[in-house]
Amino acid sequence: MKRNILMRLEARRFLTILLIAMLMATARTFPLKAHPHILAEAHLEIVLNATGTVDRLKHLWRFDEFFSSTVILEFGAAGSMELDEEELDAVSRTIHTSLADFNYFQSIESNGEEIVMRPPAGLRAYFDDLQLIVEFETEPRDPLPLRGSLTFGIYDPTLFTAIEFQEDEHISIGRLPADCDTAIIRPDPYQVIAENRGSLTEEFFNDPTDYAAISATRLEVACPPGPE
Repeated sequence: MKRNILMRLEARRFLTILLIAMLMATARTFPLKAHPHILAEAHLEIVLNATGTVDRLKHLWRFDEFFSSTVILEFGAAGSMELDEEELDAVSRTIHTSLADFNYFQSIESNGEEIVMRPPAGLRAYFDDLQLIVEFETEPRDPLPLRGSLTFGIYDPTLFTAIEFQEDEHISIGRLPADCDTAIIRPDPYQVIAENRGSLTEEFFNDPTDYAAISATRLEVACPPGPE
């Protein structure tokens, strides 16, 4: 009971940090009312197994300096410029709890169907050059074979956090069968909106969720459909 109360308090503290970052950070302008206030340089490794299915996803996020310093100020001792192991553990638990409702920013599809991912058992938070880094792993709830079309996207549906893959090499997948192809898709959001302007409603422009989906970098994998 005490542990649950502490976790809720830590989650509330993390949400407070997000609010502070939202009020104080300056970010580039997007064509919607919502725009990111936290930036994270992401790496994604898709691990395959010998049965021709997706085994797990390995995530690494490096957060921007402003947000990282805010975390240090909130979780660290007064006047400290670093966090000890206990404080880092509190950061890990807080992020783990806070992102659960957002599926840890994962959007995985197989032949147009959303894939359910098991939540990570935990996260590892640490600092490198005064930047917060978070690592965690997830796995599909059910077997995910390499058949047909698969899409792997990582983005914040609220557009509060920009998950950026700065290089194509930052999204990698294990050794694929020779008859599978891959492509890194980096949509131009302005072009997507221009091409679909006739079908876009006011609700679309007021709700960042759809915009986040169409503008997110993603990995597409195309394999033979397999037996019926």
